[in-house]
Amino acid sequence: MADDLDQLLDEVESRFCRTNEASNTDTNPRRAPKARSQPNRTSNASVAASKHDDIDGLIQDLFEDVNFDEELVTPKIKTSHQSFAKCSHMQSKKCCPVYLGGSSAPSGLGTTSSQRACNHLRCTACDFSVVSYDDYQWDKSCDYLFFRNSMPELDKLKGKLMRRKGFRAYACQCSWRSIQQLTELQADPQLRWVCGKHAE
Repeated sequence: MADDLDQLLDEVESRFCRTNEASNTDTNPRRAPKARSQPNRTSNASVAASKHDDIDGLIQDLFEDVNFDEELVTPKIKTSHQSFAKCSHMQSKKCCPVYLGGSSAPSGLGTTSSQRACNHLRCTACDFSVVSYDDYQWDKSCDYLFFRNSMPELDKLKGKLMRRKGFRAYACQCSWRSIQQLTELQADPQLRWVCGKHAE
């Protein structure tokens, strides 16, 4: 394409130079031998016409090249649409609403029609994944420092886990809950837990 452009510029330059030289020949006959390579004006006109046709052809080729480049860009736009669709599909894998529940509640992706306790919770306050233990509840002596120092090691946490049928013990590094009934997460505004997305 760069070679075509150079050739086009050379032809345009030679065309304009010949036009200027032809006008100089008309006004100053002494320079006629230098200005003209062809002694006949009819021959010059035919050469100029053929050059004009060549320039038109080159310009047309350039436009075709531009269209070809635009076609190359089109797949990138399609790819971005595909990425957006994939992102939207991934967003649909989040619980809405988010449920907490006891050990009798099924775990997984929760929706209004399929009420399941989310098993991919993450805390936005401490940035820890929320752990859960079926048929356990937290001892009443639990405090912030205990979870701060113990998470996420089960060997340390089990010292405060009390066996209780039907309960599920949830905890991150800064919050903890013992849940028996299926409840919506937003019913407890102190919890900063969110669904961390479910795998397909």
